[in-house]
Amino acid sequence: MPRLYVSMLPSLMDDVPMKDCTAVIIDILRASTTIVHALANGAEKVIPCRELAQALEVAERFDPQSRLLGGERKGELIPGFDLDNSPLAYGPERVQGRTVIFTTTNGTKALDCSRNAATILIGAFVNETALIERLKKTQSDVALVCAGTDGMLTAEDLLFAGSVLNRFSELATEDWMLGNVQAQVVSDYFQARGRDPVSFRETFLESLGALNLTRLGMSADIERAMERDIFDIVPIWSDAQQALIV
Repeated sequence: MPRLYVSMLPSLMDDVPMKDCTAVIIDILRASTTIVHALANGAEKVIPCRELAQALEVAERFDPQSRLLGGERKGELIPGFDLDNSPLAYGPERVQGRTVIFTTTNGTKALDCSRNAATILIGAFVNETALIERLKKTQSDVALVCAGTDGMLTAEDLLFAGSVLNRFSELATEDWMLGNVQAQVVSDYFQARGRDPVSFRETFLESLGALNLTRLGMSADIERAMERDIFDIVPIWSDAQQALIV
């Protein structure tokens, strides 16, 4: 019987058997939302880099016309980069056919911490149904890995993990079970704060991630990250390309 695990932060993965899992990286504000936008809008691939120096090194391997440097530190554009971490910046006119070399404060760290998983997927509200349909077909356990914000829990990631758990339980065609206490916690959290649209919005806007972006004047990114099922793609990690692809 498949199990569905949750890690509410990358530092809380001790009770998750990552080696045999399909891992879903969750950084709603904003890395996972932005990666989905980039690939859905025609980017060739996204190369996630945990450190800034690594991103700059990878960029040297590409013709400047074929790649884009994207990401953020402290929520803002990195000096010398082409794009920040706003999903709205990754439109087809900007990313079509380009390789995006991408580094962020929280999301790419969560992905790096999950590298020993059997499969790595990217999930966000903007591709939630497509993700759930993909997970229904997997034969392995699933681990939902929340990126958090600066090492702290943030509500938008927990809401998404809880939403996936609850929708999966409604849609799955075979028996499955929660794998750890963290999974039960986020399931209960979503039941309490996420099912009602008004409560969902209030909880999302009061989250640590949303408050940080509001202070930076990036409310449009918050609104976009709350939208459901804009895209029907699920980014997946390719060992062969050492990148996220569709």
